[in-house]
Amino acid sequence: MNAVLLGEGWQVMGGLAIGVYALFKAVSWRIAGRPAADWRKPAYLFAWPGMDAAQFASPCARVQQPSWNEWSFAVAKLGLGLGLVLWLAPVVPPSQPLLAGWVGMIGCVLALHFGLFHVLSCLWRSLGRGAAPLMDWPIAARSVAEFWGRRWNRAFRDLAHRLLFRPLEPALGARGALFVGFLASGLIHELVISLPAGAGYGGPTLYFLLQALGIAVERQRRWKEGPWRRAFTALVVLGPVGLLFHQPFVLQVFVPLLQALGVRP
Repeated sequence: MNAVLLGEGWQVMGGLAIGVYALFKAVSWRIAGRPAADWRKPAYLFAWPGMDAAQFASPCARVQQPSWNEWSFAVAKLGLGLGLVLWLAPVVPPSQPLLAGWVGMIGCVLALHFGLFHVLSCLWRSLGRGAAPLMDWPIAARSVAEFWGRRWNRAFRDLAHRLLFRPLEPALGARGALFVGFLASGLIHELVISLPAGAGYGGPTLYFLLQALGIAVERQRRWKEGPWRRAFTALVVLGPVGLLFHQPFVLQVFVPLLQALGVRP
């Protein structure tokens, strides 16, 4: 089915992303045993992007309270991301729409995943909720496994680990369950990236399968920590990123989104 028939590419992307997110939130609440029916339920479903309902809903005296420095850092990331979208993307020459799209995308990721989500983490932790930051310095990852398992978007990692990895590991083994988990991630990204663009199919799936392969290579080689291992991590994670955010998506979905926001002519 041609996604264009459903609306502009960015509208399709937004609708699909919201739908997938809502499904994940509902599933995460259900598998946690529906821990609360008071204000914590709408707070978790609509005001916290994490996927660990039990941790959020249960009172926890050991929640790490955010410092003023952490608050400031979170707000600064939000501001920097908005600056990239609102001030840097508009000045990219019209002859370079691909560059403008990438600047806008980086700005959105910085503003949302690193900025707004960190602000929400600070807010909820200050109120005693279990809402650890979803991003934990990805640039400091010492391996591909550490990048995806501990430092990048721990919300999806938590849900995938509970729904896919742990149930499948007894039958498929750790490596098989790992590849299925990354395959599922690839298919989800196909839905919200390739389908709205109407092109680029297979790129996101291949990207995430390469991540699983990178982790398998690390485990087989058992490299010691060092610069070569960090270089391998950067190569695996960043090298094929063009497969994930492929050119049709940038030009046919994200640039029109910037235009709809009045950022680009």
